[in-house]
Amino acid sequence: MLAMALTPRATAAVDENDFNALKDLVIKQGQRIDQLEKAHEQDEKALDQTKKVHQQDQQQIQELKQQAGETQKTASEAVAKADAAAAAKVPGPLASHNFTMVGDAEVQFGKVDGQHSGFTLADFAPIFLFRARENVLFEAGFDVTLQNNAPNGGDATTAVALSFAQLDYMVNDYLTFVGGYMLLPLGTYTERGAGWINKIPDEPLPRGVLQGSGVGVQLRGGIPIGVSGQAITYSVYGANGPGSVDGTGNSGQLDLGGNIGIKSDGSSGNLHGSPSGGGRIGWFIPWKPHYDLELGISGQSGTWDNAGNRLWSAGILDAALHISPYFELKGEYIHSWVESDDAGTFTPHGWWIQGAYKLAGLDLELPLINDLELVGRYDRVSDGLGTRISRSTLGYVYYFSNTLQFMGDYEFVHSNDSTQGHNAFMFQLAYGF
Repeated sequence: MLAMALTPRATAAVDENDFNALKDLVIKQGQRIDQLEKAHEQDEKALDQTKKVHQQDQQQIQELKQQAGETQKTASEAVAKADAAAAAKVPGPLASHNFTMVGDAEVQFGKVDGQHSGFTLADFAPIFLFRARENVLFEAGFDVTLQNNAPNGGDATTAVALSFAQLDYMVNDYLTFVGGYMLLPLGTYTERGAGWINKIPDEPLPRGVLQGSGVGVQLRGGIPIGVSGQAITYSVYGANGPGSVDGTGNSGQLDLGGNIGIKSDGSSGNLHGSPSGGGRIGWFIPWKPHYDLELGISGQSGTWDNAGNRLWSAGILDAALHISPYFELKGEYIHSWVESDDAGTFTPHGWWIQGAYKLAGLDLELPLINDLELVGRYDRVSDGLGTRISRSTLGYVYYFSNTLQFMGDYEFVHSNDSTQGHNAFMFQLAYGF
């Protein structure tokens, strides 16, 4: 009886605990199954999305391939058209894109000791540039000035002088052929001395012993050295050379600018037996922006009298140094040899040096200072026949803009010829365009 009474109670207690545990397990398993089903559904959705993205990617790839093919076809057609145009030698762009006029204009006011002051120069110097083709250029420069007909004469006249007129054919990146009335590369001043570029209103005295321009042909160019920016520049030319005023070889008859292949009677012909030859070689050495050095040597030689018996020769050393954007120093040494009938061989020679400093380099916050540049020059010349002149010049340049300048200087002149040694001051307003 005791066993029968106790057994059902114990059995009932065990079944309830097991039932609760089993119930909890079933609930948890159901939750896990729900989670797995949801995760499966998400995986299926993600797989469907991946398939859609893959299909879109494939479609975009096909579209890009098609576009690339069309672009390549268009490029090929453009190249073919360009080749056809080149083969047909179609002229260059319209003239409105080929023609340019540059140049400068100046007006001066000055006074020489012992003379009246006045406006001494009104000059207009246009330069016409024309590009006929990609590698064919033409350039011509003129000087248009006012002058009196004669001392104490009447109305003034306008004088038009041709400074240069030349054809440039660019053979390649390193060689250009030049033909015509050329600025001769004797030193660097002639090619780089336009009125608004030269920082002193007049040119150095020794430049007067050289021929500035001549009729002929020239080969010129530059060859880079490595990747540092260094370059060798060169030019070689043949030109008529100087002539004789009266055809003789007498010392006072040398004419450095009149032998242009046309005689005074209008007939053609050189004023002597053979043209002159010359050239220049230069070495440009930069070491960082605005810091560079250029060295050059140039010369020319040829006959100058009508009989073709007398030689005129010249040699020039030139140098230019830039240190920072504010300081420059440049100069030339010039020596010439003239064979003559009456004075033997005489040697006009001279040298000049010029320095300039822009006050903007002082970094001063003062009115007008940053637009002012101080300039100084010393030049000396001997005509080889006994006359010597030396000159010291102090001046300034005020920059209204990069191309509009107001400059002035005072010149201290010394000479063993009393007719030459006169001090002077000069002001100039110059505009480059």
